[in-house]
Amino acid sequence: MRKGLWLISALIALSVVLSACGTKSQEDVTKGLKEKVGNLKGYKATAQMTLTVGNDPQSYDIDVWHNKPGDYRVHLKNEKKDQSQMILRNKSGVYVVTPALNKSYRFQSEWPQNSSQAYLYESLVADVLNDKEAKFKATDDHYVFETKTRYQNNKMLPSQEITFRKDTLEPVTVKVMDTNHNPVMTVEFSKVDFNAKFDKDAFETEKNMTSAQMEVPVLANSNKGDFTVKYVMADIPNVSLADEKEMETDNGKRIILTYGGDKSFTLFQEQARVVPATSMKMIEVEDGEMVDLGASVGVMTEQSVTWSENGVDYMLVSNDLTPDEMVMAAKSVQAGTEK
Repeated sequence: MRKGLWLISALIALSVVLSACGTKSQEDVTKGLKEKVGNLKGYKATAQMTLTVGNDPQSYDIDVWHNKPGDYRVHLKNEKKDQSQMILRNKSGVYVVTPALNKSYRFQSEWPQNSSQAYLYESLVADVLNDKEAKFKATDDHYVFETKTRYQNNKMLPSQEITFRKDTLEPVTVKVMDTNHNPVMTVEFSKVDFNAKFDKDAFETEKNMTSAQMEVPVLANSNKGDFTVKYVMADIPNVSLADEKEMETDNGKRIILTYGGDKSFTLFQEQARVVPATSMKMIEVEDGEMVDLGASVGVMTEQSVTWSENGVDYMLVSNDLTPDEMVMAAKSVQAGTEK
């Protein structure tokens, strides 16, 4: 009897020691993440996003500001820092600012609540909380979750691996994976400030438009049509390039790529029209929704996706492709190389 009592006491003592050493269950960590988000008033984060859709990986720097309840500022810049886009959310709406083109789009959107966002902390935690079948493991320094994503228009990216630091629960890396479990988008966080302070006008539209333009000058309306033609690199079964045409417009050349097979679609590309630097053009988007294409933000309707990148306007039009396929095709154009 004494030996049995001694064994029970030893097991209880061991349990206490393990608990004191910080061993936590998936439920404990999930609860901690929920409390962390609930107590946050705002944060700033810097990260690098790498897209591996296509032949050559492309990297972008991301600066994220969030102030509760609904103010956001996400600044996306390419490696050369000569092109950028900014997503702003404040009381007056959601804006996508492209300073190099001197253009801004205003959406009536539920962003970012309506889908996964790999660079927003509260979105990552929401993905963990919403997936009751999430996989979990703990390493020496990190907690790692594999969860389903909540992309509305891209079921081609069904899962993601999210790594948090053990001591602070801040995000470390996010790997968004395709149906074959290959990473398509990787976000690596370099700094997260959970005690960030913001000026009263930090999320004001005009101020951010001006600051973005100071960092990236407006493109000149010169060298019309001087751009590299890009192709859809996504693998859509039994679909291939059927025709390529070039025509002249008053703004330079326009390239028309027609894809055919089991499904058909057309990709237009031409040099973007730059609004004179004296005034930024505000475009109200009523028929369409904001869509995250990774390297840029576009406008999506039932039959088209339009976006701008590196001074070139793209429009993908199809009556056959699903929304998932249109987004996948658009993303692969951004990461594609000359064919």
